[in-house]
Amino acid sequence: MARRSRDWNEGLAKNLRDPEFTRAFILASIDEGIPLTAILSKVIRAYGVKEFAAKIKMPSSNIVRALHPKSNPTLSTLERLLKPFKLKLTVEPVTRVA
Repeated sequence: MARRSRDWNEGLAKNLRDPEFTRAFILASIDEGIPLTAILSKVIRAYGVKEFAAKIKMPSSNIVRALHPKSNPTLSTLERLLKPFKLKLTVEPVTRVA
């Protein structure tokens, strides 16, 4: 059973190297109610924290700190982490009543 899980994670990590797949993965995960920092943590770790840090010109320690479950990253940090995936944070009116 552990082998299947590892193979699945390896396959997901490979797929997350594709920007289009990653964008769809992030959006689908948000729709499922998964916290944005948890999603970004999974995606960035699959990409490689050091490689991603070099891409966005941010120290890897800052990325790891921002994605820690008890962290509260700023909007500008989240925007910076989302930019390589051609995504940004927005606010829109709620159309349905909960």
